[in-house]
Parts: sequence; structure tokens; C-alpha cells
Amino acid sequence: MKSGNLGYPRIGGNREWKKALEAYWAGKLDEAALHAELKAIRLGNLQRQREKGIDVIPVGDFTYYDHVLDTTAMLGLIPDRFGHTGGEPGLDVYYAVARGSKEAAASEMTKWFNTNYHYIVPELNEAAEPRLTRNRPLEAYREAKDELGIEGRPVLVGLFTYLKLAKGYAPDQLTGWIDRLLPLYAQVLRELQAEGVRWVQLDEPILTTTLSEEELAQVHRIYAYLTLEAPGIQLLVQTYFEAVDAYEAVVGLPVHGIGLDFVHDGGANRAALRKHGFPADKVLGAGVIDGRGIWRADLARQSALLTELGEQVAPERILVQPSNSLLHVPVRAAGEQRLDATLREALAFAEEKLEELALLARIGREGAAAVAGELAAAERAREALQQSPSRRREPVQRMTAELVAQPASRAGDVQTRRAAQEARWQLPLLPTTTIGSFPQTPEVRSARLKWRKGEWDDARYEAFVQEQIREWIDIQAELGLDVYVHGEFERTDMVEFFGEKLGGFAFTAGGWVQSYGSRCVKPPIIYGDVEFLAPMTVAETVYAQSLTDAPVKGMLTGPVTILNWSFVRDDLTREQVAYQIALALRQEVEALEAAGIGMIQVDEPALREGLPLKRDKWAAYLEWAVKAFRLSTCTVRNETQIHTHMCYSEFQDIIDAISALDADVISIETSRSHGELISSFEDGTYDKGIGLGVYDIHSPRVPAVSEMTGMIERALRVLAPEQFWINPDCGLKTRKREETVEALRNMVTATRQLRERYAAKTPSR
Repeated sequence: MKSGNLGYPRIGGNREWKKALEAYWAGKLDEAALHAELKAIRLGNLQRQREKGIDVIPVGDFTYYDHVLDTTAMLGLIPDRFGHTGGEPGLDVYYAVARGSKEAAASEMTKWFNTNYHYIVPELNEAAEPRLTRNRPLEAYREAKDELGIEGRPVLVGLFTYLKLAKGYAPDQLTGWIDRLLPLYAQVLRELQAEGVRWVQLDEPILTTTLSEEELAQVHRIYAYLTLEAPGIQLLVQTYFEAVDAYEAVVGLPVHGIGLDFVHDGGANRAALRKHGFPADKVLGAGVIDGRGIWRADLARQSALLTELGEQVAPERILVQPSNSLLHVPVRAAGEQRLDATLREALAFAEEKLEELALLARIGREGAAAVAGELAAAERAREALQQSPSRRREPVQRMTAELVAQPASRAGDVQTRRAAQEARWQLPLLPTTTIGSFPQTPEVRSARLKWRKGEWDDARYEAFVQEQIREWIDIQAELGLDVYVHGEFERTDMVEFFGEKLGGFAFTAGGWVQSYGSRCVKPPIIYGDVEFLAPMTVAETVYAQSLTDAPVKGMLTGPVTILNWSFVRDDLTREQVAYQIALALRQEVEALEAAGIGMIQVDEPALREGLPLKRDKWAAYLEWAVKAFRLSTCTVRNETQIHTHMCYSEFQDIIDAISALDADVISIETSRSHGELISSFEDGTYDKGIGLGVYDIHSPRVPAVSEMTGMIERALRVLAPEQFWINPDCGLKTRKREETVEALRNMVTATRQLRERYAAKTPSR
């Protein structure tokens, strides 16, 4: 029994990867220096996996931005608007696809299955001429072998997953695209075979979604062709994030190994293997260590699982793996000395998970007695956290149970609330606002760091934050926005900020994970019962409101997003934890309303990413997710307007759930998806206020007024002007001041042009 890995965090132990990319984009690092710095990180990652005892090490999982974009570039499928004329795209084109340029909008970015990682969506054009521009897996294999003597296992995004995640073609064109790209995949494999590569890992997480018989037949055709074209290579088809529905079809693929997730499968993969067995001529990649969570594994339990698997599969054909790539967890927990020792000892980040994999493989070879001490230490650490007072807060548990038993409904219906809110606010047609945050300049970050280090006292830091708030209230007034925000200058992250003020959360010093591109987040750890301690946002919001007669929105992060963007304790269900967060947020909403704040935005950008991959599980998730949001917001008066925001996901198929949130106004990203979401509202059944983001804040380009008016007019074909709001597609924290002001000015100008045009056609508000 051997240990294997599926992928490793790219960002480096101290986010060296992020810093190198951003230095290059800022012109502070030339291309040669960028290549050198990223190579050092890449080789360091491989060396670390070897040092931790991993037998099978993946190569080719490293990227300069995103692994799906790497596949697009490798296949020569750069969209025409970037002016690429053929051959391997240079870094300027590569990053333009990801981030946009002055000449061209970036490609769409969306969630990687049900994670908080974002990939760049491939755009397929029938006129495109796919070609292999560069054999990236081969280069990665050669580098690992030549530089470190590591016989790595190259990793590719599987062809079927790549095509199912792409856009730009009709369903009946899928076969044609397979036929066009399959020879290129075969060419990659033939060149790897000529190099002497033994195994190749093809990631096909799409196989854990529900596929038709026709689609499964296409998958079989793909792998029959690849096996025939490169008979000297052994192929591992790797699935993850859920169980495979069509177990017999998947394990029957004409390949040499199948990787299955035994952590997030709900027991279904295990049950299918017991019922149907496993092919005697294949290797089983057994995903038994959680690649998405940060807790120590129950090694005795997972060892027993491996023993059970060994009754169906010869132990020498079992590869002990994480459930998925370790891309989704931080690099190392060992350095988190600021954490309480009981909590720290219960953590396992990427490095610690490698150790767990190696330990389980050793148990499979030598027996548990050989590592009895390590097993006992792991169990003591897990049990110590479970018995800690933080997980036994009786008042929280009692109040949460009482909350869940209550109705989660506003006092008035939509029409009653709309009338009360229009009477209170008297907003113009097509009201303008922003999503919440304004640029976090180096001065803002420096001030926060000085305060955290104790170089500034609370009074000085508060004065600085108020100065920033005052400046941006003035800017919003000068721009002519209708509804203001305070700018969130006191917040590092929309989840971390709240977690730091609630009981039951802990924060790491270096627990960073990649979200998109160079954007890294440091998810809080929900380790105990969540408890409201004191108002969290009232002071800054009330101060901002004191500076203007325009309404200022209170800004909160919703319970489901706090849940989905945190590492969550594993002794309660996610539903139970969501209700605890909802209880705390309800108290904050009530505190804002009591302080005179009449517009409150409770953001849920992560609502959709929590959806199970299986559609038959959606209803149960959406029921409790919607309930958690409503429990947070339902006690306010009719005239208090509840807003929410969602970004970068495909919302078309959960519009009913979005409506069920019962927010008075919702803003949804639509700029990067080029307005495609607008079609979801063509049936005219959505009856609440809505803002479909009119420009992309993740790109440094400033859209022209005409571009924004076109986006707004497209929306107004299916939405009534009186229900439509105008806003960017997301918060502006990552943008620079100058581009922010210019883009918002264009947004207001576009709005005023259309306001004049539609005012005569629309009844008075």
C-alpha cells in the first residue's frame, strides 16, 4: 500500500506565489525573475511532499494563475478578442484572459464545483482551430525528474470535465468538440509515453455529478481512444467532491486506475464498492484524508476503512490519497503558535495531511502496532478539543433551538414593505449604489497593521477609519450616488471581520488559501459554539450616517457565506452551525435598526457554492440555507430595507431560492457572464428589487458609459425600471482609487441618461 497526493497548494508557505504575481503585474518584477521565483516555489512544493513520505507525487498541478486556464492555453483556445494569432500565448495574453485588459474584457470566472476556488471559464468558438501549443505536463515531469530526481505523476484536467465546464457551444456540439480535442490529449499522452512516464492523473470531478447514459458513453469513448493511442501509459481517472452516481460505468472505464472520494461521498462510494466490487486489474485511489477540511483525521477510523477496502481490492493496488487536491487547505499548521494549544493540536493543514497519508499507508503495510504512539497522540488531540468548554455553551445551544422553532417570516409581504420603504426613502428611478467596500489602499492596510501590532492605540485607529469614511462619503456625494456605504475600511475580510467579533471562531496567522488568481483568503476556523458578544458594525455605520442625509447601508455577511467561507467544526452538521451564526447576526441586525440604520445589506455570495453536486440533494440544502438567512433578517420593521448580494456563480437554476430569501433588494454579478443571467428573469415572476452588476470590478479596466448603458438596457428588456438598481458587480476593495472613481462616474452618467429616457414611461415611485 502506497501513499499518493493529488495536488498541492501553489501559494507558498508565506504567499510567495501571490507576491511574485502581483509584483510582475505592477511592473516591479520582470518576466525572467517571475519564472525564477515561481520555479523555486514549485520545486519546494515537490521536495516537501517527498520529505513527508509521499510515494506518488503529482506534477503539473502548479500554475501561473489557474489550472483550467492553463489547459485552455495549452489547447490554443484563446478567445479572438485578445488578438492572439496562434502558437503559445505569452504572459501578456495569458493574464489578459484572466484579468482583462484595456482592449478586452476578461473571460468569465466562476466557482470550481462547490468550492470557493474560482476558475477561468473556457470560451469555445466553432471557428477556433485547436492545437497543442505546449506540452505542460511533459515539462513539469521533466523538471521534477531533472532537478529533484522525482518520478512524478503528471496531472491534467480531464477532457470531459474541461468541456462540461466550458461555454460557447450548444449541447449537440459536444461530440464534435470531443472529436476536435481528443487528438490533442492523445498527443500529450504519446509524448509523455515517449519520455518514459508511467502514470498520468486525469482529473474528472464532473463524474460526481449526474450524467446521462449518452454522456457516460462519451466518457467511455474518450478513455478507450486515449488508452489505445498511448498504451504504454497507465491512466488514473480521478474523481472527487462527491460519490460517483454511475459507479459501475466509472470503474469499468478502460483505464488502469480510478480515484474515489471516501470522505465527501456520504458513504455512497463505499456502499457501491461493497455491492459491486472493484476491477481486479485496476488501482484504487482511495481518498480517505479530507482534502477540504482542516481537522486531524480519525486515523483509527480511516485505517479501518482501508482494511475494509482491502477486502475488495488487493492492498498493493490501493493508493492512499486525500479526497481531492490539497489546493483547498492552508500550507502548514505547525507554525500557528498563537492559537490555543488544544485547538492547534487538532489541526491538519496540507503538510500535516501528507504526514497522515504516509502514516495510513504505513499502517497498511506494517499494521497499526508499528505506529501505535502516533495513533494515540492523534486521538488525544481530537478528544481534547471535543471536550473543551467552547463546544459546550449551553445558552447558545438553547437559544438556537428556540430560534429554529420560530417562523422565519417578515411581518409584511413584499407589496406592503415596498410601499413603506418608498414612502421612507423617496429614491429616484434606477437608484445607484455600490456593494459595500471601497479601495483598501496601502495606507489603510498599513494603519490596520500598526493598530494590530499595538503601535497605534484604539483612539488613533478609530480616528483614521473615520477619516477614510468621511472622505468616501464626500466622494459618493460628489459622484451623485443615491445610496451610500461607509466603505469597510476597518475590515480585512468580509468573513474574518465578523468571526473576530464572535465567540467560537479562531484565526490563523498563515492559514491562507487561493480563492482566484493571486487573491488569497484566510478562512476563520469555527471550532466552538458561535456566540454574539457585542455589536460589530454599528459604530462605523452610525458615524457614516451622521455625515449625510442620504441613506447609508449597514453591511453584514450572511450566515451561509460565513459558514461556507470558514473551516467548519466537524462534530455538528453544517445546518446546525448555520443556525448558530444566524442567531448572532439577528442580534446585529436588530442593533443596527435600533441605532437608526434603515437599510441593511446581508451578503450571501457563497449561497450557491454550498449546493451539493447532486441535484437530488439541492432542496434540503436550500431549505436550511434560506431559513438561516431569513432567521437573520426577519425581525426588522416593514420600512427597513433588507439588501443582499451574490457574486460569480450560475444562479439561473436557483432563482426560486433567491426569491425565497425575501430580501427587498438583491444585487447579482452579471457583467463577466455578459448578461446571461438576465434571461432568468424573462418570465417576469421576480417581484423584488434587483441590481445586476453593470461592470466587472475584478478587472482593472474602466468600462465606457456606452458599455454600461448597453448592459442596463438589456436588463430593462425583462425587468421593470421601478425594480431595477444600478451597481458594480461586487465590492471595490481590491481596486485602485482612481479607477474606482472613474468607473463609478461612468456608472452614474449611464444611469442618468437612461433615467431620463425611462422616467416618462414609468409610473411615479
